[in-house]
Amino acid sequence: MSATKIIAYISAAFLIFFGFLFIYATFSPRGQIGWLIIGLISVIAGFVLIFWAGRKPAVAADQNVTVKIDLPGNVSMDTMKCKSCGGVLSPENISLVAGAPVVTCPYCKTTYQLTEEPKW
Repeated sequence: MSATKIIAYISAAFLIFFGFLFIYATFSPRGQIGWLIIGLISVIAGFVLIFWAGRKPAVAADQNVTVKIDLPGNVSMDTMKCKSCGGVLSPENISLVAGAPVVTCPYCKTTYQLTEEPKW
């Protein structure tokens, strides 16, 4: 929670508490009608602060993540083939799902996770 929200909640608590005290004091023998107005304004301001601090920031609906990989040296790409049907896969068939590379075969629609095998 950010410091701004914490300060807003504490301020709202003070405004609501003292607002109710002003409203309560209005009905005492020495009470004045002005105290009722101050109390109502304080309580309303406290609840407005709570509403403002409690709302969540707007999040963009579509977020695209681009991962650029810098490979050292000369790297040649071998052709990849589907494990199920043997169809040739292209880089467009690879996507990241939960941080793991996943391949979807355009021919047989099989989906599986890419695993890197040791080179020795």
